[in-house]
Amino acid sequence: MLIRTTDPFRDFDRLAGQLLGTTNRPAVMPMDAWREGDVFQIEFDLPGVTSESIDLDVERNVLTVRAERVPGNGDWEMLASERPRGAFSRQLVLGDNLDLDRIEAHYDAGVLRLTIPVAERAKPRKIEVSAGEQRTAIEA
Repeated sequence: MLIRTTDPFRDFDRLAGQLLGTTNRPAVMPMDAWREGDVFQIEFDLPGVTSESIDLDVERNVLTVRAERVPGNGDWEMLASERPRGAFSRQLVLGDNLDLDRIEAHYDAGVLRLTIPVAERAKPRKIEVSAGEQRTAIEA
């Protein structure tokens, strides 16, 4: 019979890894995403990060967001340290229906907002239907 015992230190390490990140997996970068008409909006929470430390890359249809929260330097003694510091990274696979050449990014009050328009080829369109014996060629 297999018995699973609870190891509080292992559970604590797992929780700390999820919150603070590890070398294999950086700390979380909370995100919301939604569609507003013909654009997609994505917001990342990055409190305490300067806009200069934010790096956005798009390669093919993969968006990579990197940011860094630098630990403070000074002549002081840390009494509590619960906020993650260091480098953060997140990758999103974006669909072919988005216009990745026209992404806009804005950072304000600790929130990075990306606005990604829907590609023209993905927008709904009407197709005219002809009637009768006349045939017209459809150009692609």
